[in-house]
Amino acid sequence: MSATANLNNQQVRLAKRPIGTPTPNVWQFTEEKVAPAASGGIVVKVLSISIDPAMRGWMNEGKSYIAPVEIGAVMRAGGIGRVIESNNAAFAVGDVVIGGMDVQQYASFDEKQIKRQGITKVDLRAGSLTQWLNVLGMPGMTGYFGLMDVGQPNLTKQGETVVVSGAAGAVGQTVGQLAKIKGCRVVGIAGGKEKCDWVVSELGFDACIDYKASPSSVKEGLKQHCPEGIDVYFDNVGGEILDTVLTRINKKARIIICGAISQYNNTTAVQGPKNYLSLLVNRARMEGIVVFDYADRYHLAVAEMAGYLKAGKMKSKEDVVVGVEKFPEALLMLFEGKNFGKLVLQMAGE
Repeated sequence: MSATANLNNQQVRLAKRPIGTPTPNVWQFTEEKVAPAASGGIVVKVLSISIDPAMRGWMNEGKSYIAPVEIGAVMRAGGIGRVIESNNAAFAVGDVVIGGMDVQQYASFDEKQIKRQGITKVDLRAGSLTQWLNVLGMPGMTGYFGLMDVGQPNLTKQGETVVVSGAAGAVGQTVGQLAKIKGCRVVGIAGGKEKCDWVVSELGFDACIDYKASPSSVKEGLKQHCPEGIDVYFDNVGGEILDTVLTRINKKARIIICGAISQYNNTTAVQGPKNYLSLLVNRARMEGIVVFDYADRYHLAVAEMAGYLKAGKMKSKEDVVVGVEKFPEALLMLFEGKNFGKLVLQMAGE
């Protein structure tokens, strides 16, 4: 008997495109039978999925770096799971795999989809299930290549100042710790005293600015903690914080545009940087990072950062929500600043 016999798959589908903040009626919960593995294919029991700010952009119609999620389709998500049926020699039953799983309890892939969705085996000796969705997963890869390839910290000039917004989030925590390992001075920006204290005491940042403390806290904090200016800014939030940072950048500064979570639920036009002429005055550079561009080098970054985890040089904090039915509210946690660490949706226990 097939391992999928009598299994039902709960899925979360995009029912309509949201205007502003995604409301409950944006989603449709469906259930269908799990089909046996196709020739050359596999069936995976999804254990956990990654909840990422990028999901909000994937829900919008229009041209982007990746096609939008179609109306009626299962919501796109990266995840980790265990192979329960295989007709592919490269995968055995019991293998733990990572890749595009989507928001569902079971994911089936034919031979072409395995490649298209980037389904690869992972070694749990390198990190836990949740760490593979954080430091060793897409957020960690984004942080690594965004900082090292786009930000290009000067490793021969010790002490360059790196500022990271969203410092307690998935990407931010990796960027800040990696920058410290590489010899930089690191200042984070996060929301709330608890997050800021954690970023400094646990992750080893040199300072962290609480943007919620007052309307002028970012401006005053940057003046205090970056007296010699900013060499690298890793931007996860956009909006007013990006504008404020641009007033403090040094000559030849590098600004990495990773995300703009402050703008994603806007019902009006996205607010661009008002202080962009600072780039001209300082001969600075602003460049975007899309992690998929570096897929052929993921294994190198994973090996390096797995070493840091094992050596205790890097930490990986995850905020886990349990249950596929909790997906709509878990996604909103990102935009309300309620998550503390990388947000993960755990489907169920093994």
